[in-house]
Amino acid sequence: MGGRQGRGALKRAAGLTWLALRDLKCAELEGAADGWGRASNRADAARDRIDKQLLNGLRDTQQGEAAETAVARLRQLSRNFQYVYTECGLLRTTLNSLAHEMKAQQRVLADALDDAAALKFTVHPDGSVTYPAAGEGLIDGKPLGGGTASSAGLPGLLAPSGLAAPNPNTAKAQDIADRVAGVVRTAAEIDWRYAGILRRLKAEEGLKVPDSTWKDAAGDAAAVRGAAGSYLRNGIPQDATPAERHAWWAGLTQEQREEYLAVYPDRIGNLDGIPALVRDAANRDNLQLLIGKLEGRDDDRSATQLAGLREIDRQLQAGTQPPMFLLGIGDEGNGRAIVSYGNPDTARNVAAYVPGLGTSLDEEFAKNDLRRARDTAIGANEMTPGSSTASIVWLGYDAPQVPAGDLASNLDVAGEGNARSGASAYNNFMAGISSTNENGDPHVTAIGHSYGSLTVGLAAQERGGIPGADEIILVGSPGTGAQSADELGVGKDHVFVGAAENDTVTKLPNSREASGLGSGAAGGASAGFVLGSTAGPVGAVVGGALGGVAGGAVGYAAQDAQSKESDVWFGTDPAHEDFGANRFKVSDGPLPLQPGHGPMEAHSNYFHPTKDQMSADNISRIVSGKSGDIVRERPR
Repeated sequence: MGGRQGRGALKRAAGLTWLALRDLKCAELEGAADGWGRASNRADAARDRIDKQLLNGLRDTQQGEAAETAVARLRQLSRNFQYVYTECGLLRTTLNSLAHEMKAQQRVLADALDDAAALKFTVHPDGSVTYPAAGEGLIDGKPLGGGTASSAGLPGLLAPSGLAAPNPNTAKAQDIADRVAGVVRTAAEIDWRYAGILRRLKAEEGLKVPDSTWKDAAGDAAAVRGAAGSYLRNGIPQDATPAERHAWWAGLTQEQREEYLAVYPDRIGNLDGIPALVRDAANRDNLQLLIGKLEGRDDDRSATQLAGLREIDRQLQAGTQPPMFLLGIGDEGNGRAIVSYGNPDTARNVAAYVPGLGTSLDEEFAKNDLRRARDTAIGANEMTPGSSTASIVWLGYDAPQVPAGDLASNLDVAGEGNARSGASAYNNFMAGISSTNENGDPHVTAIGHSYGSLTVGLAAQERGGIPGADEIILVGSPGTGAQSADELGVGKDHVFVGAAENDTVTKLPNSREASGLGSGAAGGASAGFVLGSTAGPVGAVVGGALGGVAGGAVGYAAQDAQSKESDVWFGTDPAHEDFGANRFKVSDGPLPLQPGHGPMEAHSNYFHPTKDQMSADNISRIVSGKSGDIVRERPR
């Protein structure tokens, strides 16, 4: 395989000479890249004008069928300009990367030619190197004759004899010949690689840009990244702190920023510490690339994520108030999506909500969880009309994907692992918010719902706590991993808890009680089955059932006697007085399995301004900095 690749490289090099490489005008390639960059920028400006001026103007002033038709056509035009922006940006980066790599080879060639000139060697157009007589013969002492060295193989190969020539210039000339041949081969390989990419970067005919075209665009972006290698990519500070990333971005030229956005929208869009407007622009482009990537795949995971991506795209295209900012998007794991309602860089109040058990990037998340963040933003803005709010839903981790039917056993399977991974990622995100927010000291609220409250609780217990957090809200919580609100880093007076009376998640037994219940039920059922079998098959079934109930009750009671009343699955019940947090009033919610309601509706209503206005208003008061106005409820 290696031999075939080497012969292929030699064949490609046959059409390129060192003279052509030396005389290559890389500045012309960079000039062409600048032209494509200007085209990309014009397309981006046109798209921005359509989205922010024309579409908003039509929606605000016109109604009816004609207006809807005009809006649809403008959206299609915006989509077309977005495609032009992406493809022209890829062309710019491809040409700049080609020039960058070719200039590197020109420097290597120049070094070899300079060495030849210093030694008074002659490098011929075919790459051979003539060298003069030098040294002394062993017998007559006369200078040894000169000659010509050429590279007939891959760099580093020895002459077939393996003997060192007596003329000291011979080895030097051979080295220069090998270097010249090697740089020509490398340049030919670069030229061949980029020629394939440039042939690929061509637009489809017609005026529409369907998902299939975005699928091609996703492939184009991947191909450019692959061809460009380390160009740009190694400059992205993946391992830096959010503050360091913010400084890195601020130090780039406008052209460098545009290239990163064109080729690496996925990395820039998901990089904590990058300004929200930049992340939003990058992620909107990456959203289309992801839709194209998943389009046509027939596996369930891709179909589920595609439905979620399409719903987010629909909302972005429709426009919302407060405006949406797409701060993160990806298809890794169960999917990633971070959406803000309001600009977190300019908002005085910022809240970031972490969803919990069973959440993934799907259509339900895109509709329901995004709505929770939007309702909170609207409510907080109503509470403080003179101040701005950004409310974020943060799906930046893999929440446990287990059915909610048997919460105790499912939480046992889930454990703290996902939450701990999510806690670190959440803190990085919040550090990014702190580094980009333009207010000197924004009011920041961390919100956790269900298993997400464990993620927030563990984040708060990491060293340094949640960056920038002033308040913590926990709703529908099975525990935070903490025994006291004082462990969450903001002071117990700034920890707020909502727990509905009929929310079973907030009343789960602790793990010891659940273990006693399970082992007792198993033992009791076994004993009851044996005893009941003396009365026949029916007796065995009845005996097993009654024994299981009785055994479970005994096992639960035995463990409960050794537990504190406030113990829940993950530590102390945040709504209990032992925890020491502020409990705010919420609706009791419907009973589990109550006719006309979902099986766990009380667990899902905390943010809903209609189903639980009391809870939604209290959350909005805390987020807006008016926690003193909440309606309180006695702790358990």
